[in-house]
Amino acid sequence: MNPDVLYPEIVIAGCGNPAYADDGFGPAVAEELNRLLLPDNVRVVDAGLCGPEFIFPLLDPAVTQKLIIIDITDFGAKPGMLTLLRPRDFPEGCIRDSHTGGILGSLRQINPEIEVIIIGCQPHLVTSTELSPGLSAEVMTAVPRAARIVLELINVRHCAPFRPPGCGEGSIGLQAG
Repeated sequence: MNPDVLYPEIVIAGCGNPAYADDGFGPAVAEELNRLLLPDNVRVVDAGLCGPEFIFPLLDPAVTQKLIIIDITDFGAKPGMLTLLRPRDFPEGCIRDSHTGGILGSLRQINPEIEVIIIGCQPHLVTSTELSPGLSAEVMTAVPRAARIVLELINVRHCAPFRPPGCGEGSIGLQAG
Protein backbone atom coordinates (compact mmCIF):
# COMPACT_ATOMS: atom_id res chain seq x y z
CA MET A 1 0.00 0.00 0.00
CA ASN A 2 1.30 3.40 -0.96
CA PRO A 3 1.76 5.36 2.32
CA ASP A 4 0.66 8.57 0.53
CA VAL A 5 -2.81 7.10 -0.06
CA LEU A 6 -5.09 7.92 2.88
CA TYR A 7 -8.04 5.74 1.83
CA PRO A 8 -7.51 2.49 -0.08
CA GLU A 9 -9.88 1.19 -2.75
CA ILE A 10 -9.80 -2.27 -1.14
CA VAL A 11 -9.59 -2.98 2.59
CA ILE A 12 -8.93 -6.52 3.80
CA ALA A 13 -9.44 -7.04 7.54
CA GLY A 14 -8.55 -10.15 9.52
CA CYS A 15 -10.72 -10.18 12.65
CA GLY A 16 -10.17 -12.22 15.79
CA ASN A 17 -7.80 -12.92 18.65
CA PRO A 18 -4.95 -15.44 18.25
CA ALA A 19 -4.93 -16.03 22.02
CA TYR A 20 -8.24 -17.92 21.77
CA ALA A 21 -7.50 -20.86 19.46
CA ASP A 22 -9.27 -20.70 16.10
CA ASP A 23 -10.41 -17.14 16.75
CA GLY A 24 -6.94 -16.26 15.42
CA PHE A 25 -7.93 -17.30 11.89
CA GLY A 26 -8.55 -13.76 10.57
CA PRO A 27 -5.25 -12.35 11.86
CA ALA A 28 -3.40 -15.42 10.49
CA VAL A 29 -4.80 -14.79 7.01
CA ALA A 30 -3.94 -11.07 7.29
CA GLU A 31 -0.38 -12.04 8.23
CA GLU A 32 -0.17 -14.38 5.24
CA LEU A 33 -1.39 -11.63 2.89
CA ASN A 34 1.00 -9.07 4.37
CA ARG A 35 3.87 -11.31 3.27
CA LEU A 36 2.90 -10.59 -0.34
CA LEU A 37 3.55 -7.61 -2.54
CA LEU A 38 0.01 -6.39 -3.18
CA PRO A 39 -1.20 -3.55 -5.41
CA ASP A 40 -0.99 -0.01 -4.03
CA ASN A 41 -4.79 0.27 -3.82
CA VAL A 42 -5.04 -2.56 -1.24
CA ARG A 43 -4.58 -2.34 2.53
CA VAL A 44 -4.50 -5.45 4.73
CA VAL A 45 -5.06 -4.96 8.47
CA ASP A 46 -5.15 -7.20 11.51
CA ALA A 47 -8.31 -5.75 13.01
CA GLY A 48 -8.17 -7.90 16.14
CA LEU A 49 -11.33 -7.91 18.24
CA CYS A 50 -12.04 -4.23 17.58
CA GLY A 51 -12.96 -4.58 13.92
CA PRO A 52 -15.12 -1.46 13.55
CA GLU A 53 -12.63 0.78 15.37
CA PHE A 54 -9.79 -0.34 13.08
CA ILE A 55 -11.73 -0.76 9.84
CA PHE A 56 -14.18 2.14 9.65
CA PRO A 57 -11.51 4.89 9.68
CA LEU A 58 -10.02 3.27 6.54
CA LEU A 59 -13.25 3.54 4.58
CA ASP A 60 -14.25 6.48 2.40
CA PRO A 61 -17.32 5.84 0.22
CA ALA A 62 -15.87 8.17 -2.42
CA VAL A 63 -12.76 5.96 -2.72
CA THR A 64 -13.27 2.58 -1.07
CA GLN A 65 -14.95 0.03 -3.32
CA LYS A 66 -14.56 -3.24 -1.43
CA LEU A 67 -14.20 -4.45 2.15
CA ILE A 68 -13.24 -8.07 2.74
CA ILE A 69 -13.67 -9.35 6.30
CA ILE A 70 -11.94 -12.59 7.32
CA ASP A 71 -13.23 -14.20 10.50
CA ILE A 72 -14.44 -17.44 12.00
CA THR A 73 -18.12 -18.07 11.43
CA ASP A 74 -20.28 -20.92 12.63
CA PHE A 75 -22.19 -22.06 9.58
CA GLY A 76 -22.57 -25.71 10.60
CA ALA A 77 -19.83 -27.17 8.39
CA LYS A 78 -16.76 -29.28 9.11
CA PRO A 79 -13.95 -27.36 10.85
CA GLY A 80 -11.70 -25.62 8.35
CA MET A 81 -14.38 -25.26 5.68
CA LEU A 82 -14.69 -21.80 4.15
CA THR A 83 -17.71 -19.84 2.99
CA LEU A 84 -18.29 -16.50 1.29
CA LEU A 85 -21.05 -14.40 2.81
CA ARG A 86 -22.46 -10.92 2.63
CA PRO A 87 -24.06 -9.08 5.56
CA ARG A 88 -27.47 -9.58 3.94
CA ASP A 89 -27.01 -13.37 4.23
CA PHE A 90 -27.55 -13.14 8.00
CA PRO A 91 -31.03 -12.64 9.47
CA GLU A 92 -31.59 -9.17 10.92
CA GLY A 93 -30.64 -9.03 14.60
CA CYS A 94 -28.83 -12.36 14.46
CA ILE A 95 -25.10 -12.56 15.04
CA ARG A 96 -23.93 -15.98 13.92
CA ASP A 97 -20.26 -15.46 14.65
CA SER A 98 -18.73 -18.27 16.70
CA HIS A 99 -18.18 -15.84 19.53
CA THR A 100 -20.27 -13.03 20.96
CA GLY A 101 -19.59 -9.46 19.99
CA GLY A 102 -19.13 -10.24 16.30
CA ILE A 103 -18.83 -7.63 13.60
CA LEU A 104 -22.05 -8.27 11.65
CA GLY A 105 -24.11 -5.55 13.28
CA SER A 106 -21.45 -2.98 12.50
CA LEU A 107 -21.11 -4.11 8.88
CA ARG A 108 -24.73 -3.20 8.22
CA GLN A 109 -23.82 0.42 8.99
CA ILE A 110 -21.34 0.66 6.10
CA ASN A 111 -22.32 2.74 3.09
CA PRO A 112 -24.10 0.49 0.56
CA GLU A 113 -21.75 1.75 -2.17
CA ILE A 114 -18.96 -0.32 -0.58
CA GLU A 115 -19.11 -4.02 -1.44
CA VAL A 116 -18.73 -6.09 1.74
CA ILE A 117 -17.65 -9.73 1.55
CA ILE A 118 -17.07 -12.00 4.54
CA ILE A 119 -14.78 -14.99 4.25
CA GLY A 120 -15.87 -17.22 7.09
CA CYS A 121 -14.07 -20.29 8.38
CA GLN A 122 -15.84 -22.95 10.43
CA PRO A 123 -13.82 -23.20 13.67
CA HIS A 124 -12.89 -26.38 15.49
CA LEU A 125 -12.13 -24.78 18.86
CA VAL A 126 -12.77 -21.30 20.24
CA THR A 127 -12.07 -20.50 23.86
CA SER A 128 -13.39 -17.39 25.52
CA THR A 129 -11.99 -17.40 29.04
CA GLU A 130 -8.81 -19.48 28.96
CA LEU A 131 -5.87 -18.66 26.73
CA SER A 132 -5.25 -21.21 24.03
CA PRO A 133 -2.92 -19.73 21.40
CA GLY A 134 -2.61 -21.45 18.06
CA LEU A 135 -4.99 -22.62 15.38
CA SER A 136 -6.37 -26.14 15.16
CA ALA A 137 -4.93 -28.26 12.34
CA GLU A 138 -8.19 -27.98 10.39
CA VAL A 139 -8.28 -24.20 10.55
CA MET A 140 -4.54 -23.89 9.90
CA THR A 141 -5.01 -25.61 6.52
CA ALA A 142 -7.71 -23.05 5.66
CA VAL A 143 -5.33 -20.06 6.01
CA PRO A 144 -3.59 -20.38 2.60
CA ARG A 145 -6.90 -21.30 0.93
CA ALA A 146 -8.50 -18.14 2.33
CA ALA A 147 -5.53 -16.05 1.16
CA ARG A 148 -5.99 -17.44 -2.37
CA ILE A 149 -9.69 -16.57 -2.26
CA VAL A 150 -8.82 -13.01 -1.26
CA LEU A 151 -6.39 -12.74 -4.19
CA GLU A 152 -9.14 -13.92 -6.54
CA LEU A 153 -11.61 -11.42 -5.08
CA ILE A 154 -9.17 -8.54 -5.65
CA ASN A 155 -8.28 -9.85 -9.12
CA VAL A 156 -4.61 -10.58 -8.44
CA ARG A 157 -3.45 -13.56 -10.50
CA HIS A 158 0.17 -13.64 -9.37
CA CYS A 159 1.74 -12.14 -6.31
CA ALA A 160 5.37 -12.38 -5.25
CA PRO A 161 6.62 -12.37 -1.66
CA PHE A 162 7.33 -8.93 -0.29
CA ARG A 163 11.00 -7.99 -0.07
CA PRO A 164 12.16 -4.68 1.38
CA PRO A 165 14.17 -2.51 -1.03
CA GLY A 166 17.76 -3.71 -1.36
CA CYS A 167 16.97 -7.31 -0.37
CA GLY A 168 17.33 -10.06 -2.92
CA GLU A 169 18.14 -9.78 -6.57
CA GLY A 170 16.03 -8.72 -9.50
CA SER A 171 12.60 -7.18 -9.53
CA ILE A 172 9.43 -8.54 -8.01
CA GLY A 173 6.64 -9.15 -10.50
CA LEU A 174 2.96 -8.67 -9.90
CA GLN A 175 0.18 -9.04 -12.39
CA ALA A 176 -3.18 -7.57 -11.59
CA GLY A 177 -6.00 -8.02 -14.00
